[in-house]
This record gives sequence, structure tokens and C-alpha cells, in this order.
Amino acid sequence: MDQIAFLFSGQGTQYTGMGQSLCNISPAAKAVFDMADKIRPGTKEQCFSGTKEELTITRNTQPCVWCVDYAAAMALKEAGITPSCAAGFSLGEIAAMTFCKVVSPEDGFRAVCRRGELMEKAAEENPGSMVAVLRLSEEEVEEICKKFEAAWPVNYNCPGQIAVSAKLPEIEPLCEAVKEAGGRAVPIKVSGGFHSPLMKSAAQSFGNYLQKVNLHSPELSLYANYTAKPYPADKDEIIRLLSLQICSPVLWQKTIEHMAQAGIHTFIECGPGKTLSGLVKKTLPQAQILRVEDAETLQSTLEALKEGKK
Repeated sequence: MDQIAFLFSGQGTQYTGMGQSLCNISPAAKAVFDMADKIRPGTKEQCFSGTKEELTITRNTQPCVWCVDYAAAMALKEAGITPSCAAGFSLGEIAAMTFCKVVSPEDGFRAVCRRGELMEKAAEENPGSMVAVLRLSEEEVEEICKKFEAAWPVNYNCPGQIAVSAKLPEIEPLCEAVKEAGGRAVPIKVSGGFHSPLMKSAAQSFGNYLQKVNLHSPELSLYANYTAKPYPADKDEIIRLLSLQICSPVLWQKTIEHMAQAGIHTFIECGPGKTLSGLVKKTLPQAQILRVEDAETLQSTLEALKEGKK
């Protein structure tokens, strides 16, 4: 069987009911939600029945998506599936580092809760938003952003798709500039200008928080958003990379390309939605792409992997 990578979903993928059917069929997934509820009461209820508006609030989104991400991975592990490496998109990187045993599940969940609080605070202090820019090259998007005082290309997702963060007053004119250049701007379901200088205060505070967390070297190759390369073993460098990714671009396309160069041919998205699956398909059209977010996708993914062993 080909080498496997687990990919952990990020913010903007949340929806009401996420994770519920997974809990119903997987004791390992249920244990994740039970643990989260002990630390942050009501998390399970938010995932299963929270409103769209409630789940869009950053301090809620991040712990809830983390739960589904990590629960999906643990359900796969429970079924005997072990990846060769892992990566997480933005907040998904906290779930990925938890799965790679950089932190305990409890510390990983506490960390993502703190991260969400800090990023929400930074967003309130520096109001911004994000749009996905389609059909333009990296260079074209970068040139458009240079025309604005507070707009930055932040997530290099796949060929022809880059997310841009900007202060709120610049979002509308930015979208117009994208249209005039022949591109298309699609709003992203987030409540701040993430991965940009608007998040510097959150990055610094999160780095300080991580100094007090018991961190270990990754047990699996864990790719960093900030470098698109595997994390080192050094604790101080782990803290630096984890905090910098909050206010820096996510190099997702390069991450997937580097994984492919390392021999990865099968990618399994762990968490709500299928955003990462789509990005991998556009980057590596020949790759096997699977996903787990609920009972149905867990079963279909296990069947596909079993078929691949024959």
C-alpha cells in the first residue's frame, strides 16, 4: 500500500452536526469529544447542534473543528490505519501536532482553545476578513495586494487559488480589483484577517502560552505551515513555528508537493468538509484522495484502503 498522509482541516469548514455520526460508530472518536467536554463543557453540543452563527465565532470554531479533526484521525487509527506523515491547515496544525504526539490530547485541546481566544481578540482589535482569489497567478495576487495599505496574500492553497486577508474597509475594493484583473474573489467563512500582520499580537501571546506547555519531538513527520517542511525536534523551534503561522502565510501547495516528493501518494483529509481534498486534487491530480468526517466517509475510506492492499 502507498504511503499515507493525514491532513487536518482548518477554519471555515465547520457546520452544524459535524462529528456526531462518527461518535456513534467509533469509541475512539467519542473519547475525543468526551475529553473535550471535560475541559470545555458544551463543546460536543456546539458541534452537534450549534447554529451556523455560533460556530463561526472563532473561540467556538477552533475547538470544535479540532475535535472533529482529531476524532476522525483517531477513528482511522482505531481501524488500524497509520500514516507516514501529517499536516494541518491553520488550526488543523494543532490537531496534527496532537496526533503526532507533540502534545497530549488534553494539552492539544487546551492549546487550540487558547489560540481561538487570542485570534478572536486580535480580530476585534484589528477588524479584517478573508477572500479566496481564484483564476489568478501568485504574482498577480501579490501585485494586487501591493496596491492596498492593508491586504496580504496569506494562504497559498493550490494552483490558481490564494487566500487574501485585509482590513474590512479594503475587502470590497480588493474584490473589485481582483475582478478587473480577470479573477474571482470568494468570501471565506472566518471572522478575522488571519495569517496576516493583523494577528501579530495573537502570535506573540500564543508563543508565550506554549512556553508553559509540555512539548515533545513529533513521532511522525509533521509538516509546518510556515516552512512547508517537517518540524524539527527542538522545542523552541516548534514554539516559534507554531506561533509564527498565526500571522504568516500557510504554504499549503508547497507542503503537498513536498509530501509527494517524499513518496506520499495517498492523502486522507481528517475533519469537516472536503476543502483540503479539493486543494490536493488541484495540486496532484493523480493522487489518491480520501476523507473522513462522519460514519459514511470513514467506512468508504476504510474500504478504499482495503481495496488498495489487494
